[in-house]
Amino acid sequence: MKDYYQILGVSRTASKEDIKRAYRKLAHKYHPDKKDGDEDKFKEVNEAYQILSDESKRLQYDRFGRVDGGSHQAQGGFDFSQGGFEFNVDGLEDLFEDAFGSFRRGNIRDLRRGNDIEISLEMNLEEVLSKQNKKFKIKKFVSCQRCFGEGVEPGTSKNECVSCRGTGVVQEIKKTIFGSFTRETICPDCQGEGQKPNKPCNVCMGTGRIKKEEDINISIPAGVDNNQILRVIGKGDAGKKGGKPGDLYIRILIKRHPVFIRKGDDLFTTVTIPYSTAVQGGEVLVKDLEGKKLIVKVPAITPSGKVIKISGKGIPRFSRFGRGNLFLEMIIDIPKKLTKRQSELLREMKKEGL
Repeated sequence: MKDYYQILGVSRTASKEDIKRAYRKLAHKYHPDKKDGDEDKFKEVNEAYQILSDESKRLQYDRFGRVDGGSHQAQGGFDFSQGGFEFNVDGLEDLFEDAFGSFRRGNIRDLRRGNDIEISLEMNLEEVLSKQNKKFKIKKFVSCQRCFGEGVEPGTSKNECVSCRGTGVVQEIKKTIFGSFTRETICPDCQGEGQKPNKPCNVCMGTGRIKKEEDINISIPAGVDNNQILRVIGKGDAGKKGGKPGDLYIRILIKRHPVFIRKGDDLFTTVTIPYSTAVQGGEVLVKDLEGKKLIVKVPAITPSGKVIKISGKGIPRFSRFGRGNLFLEMIIDIPKKLTKRQSELLREMKKEGL
């Protein structure tokens, strides 16, 4: 008895989507038209999918280990069987989309869409404390000013494409082991537009766009983090022949700070304190990331490595209210050289057990 779950490589509790995903992957792998295809395995995979994708057949298979009437036509399917099984229509559609490429009429507009652009922008850690306005130049496709993005020389017009008769699509026939299949594909003559210019624009050569350096002004919100990506809609490449422009993606790169380490919205740094302050307690003066002076109270008997939290002195929370915290790690200062008086005092302290 065949184990259909094993054939598709899924568990017996796999969902319908899991089964469909596994089928598409294996059918694409073993398709006979591919160089390394395997017709027998291809048929076996389709047989397993035809059973497990049908709820009633799957239930029968799970209960009895077989499906009665295996060679008859499934409801809603076409029988292409040569080895005693049938192919589900949904499965065939998925298969041929993978094998030959998919197309929908709504995709024509997407083909004219401009490409997205990604750039990197370096910032100092101090800059993320407040909103920043940044100006820079990028080289990109912009709409042609001579033809206003239409790709047609001013004063001339467009005619209906004779290849697709204005529809933007043509029919393409693909031959498979199951016979010939017809599908719609984008017209190669007009690139899906349905029209062709009598005279293409002599500046953009009919594309509706040209390469040009453009000034970009953007606002960077406070609190952005390293490697965070900001999206600016419509600031990518201009689309072809009036198509929708792409988007601009800005990757933020935060330079390493010599004093502070950032973890999320919190800041960390070390503060060196004298031994006497660590033992008796006292106050130390530190500066935050903004350069403002802070007086920090150090408790008596503070061991080296103790961390003191200063609330609200970290990084502003991105797209939220409030700020993170500042954490100060106390490090006891060990002098490299002692004066005569310091040595005498330390000997006295040693006598007292300190």
